[in-house]
Amino acid sequence: MAITVRRDILVGLPLEDLVAYLGDFSRTEEWDPGTVRCVRVDEGPVQVGSVWRNTSRFRGRTSDLLYRLVSEEPDRLLFVGENRTVTATDDLSFQARSATTTLLTYTASLRFKGWARLATPFLRSEFEKLADAVADRLPSAATTHRR
Repeated sequence: MAITVRRDILVGLPLEDLVAYLGDFSRTEEWDPGTVRCVRVDEGPVQVGSVWRNTSRFRGRTSDLLYRLVSEEPDRLLFVGENRTVTATDDLSFQARSATTTLLTYTASLRFKGWARLATPFLRSEFEKLADAVADRLPSAATTHRR
């Protein structure tokens, strides 16, 4: 059983610019309030297979996940993060609404492993609040970064 949240977020950037901004997962520090730190652990251009170490804070506890870019298309990015207790998926889909505005569909899922699975039903409301905070913060973070 997974917890999945979805938010449609209108961002004042052209599609290509928003995809480029979100393609570097280290920028989650700017737009995800749950991210404490995110650092690229490999080198070279960002591409399928690129890896980041993400430190997140959730319910007062920090945890590290290794995130990998598993799919990169002109209108979609898929990141999967994992550690021994959880697999996290960030699925980002993009639709141009105008030359300067893009609709981002942000879908995030957490699938807990082992004993941690028992907590799944109790965490949904907090994960929903975090998704709301992402939807509030991401548009200004992306447009501010561009300047």
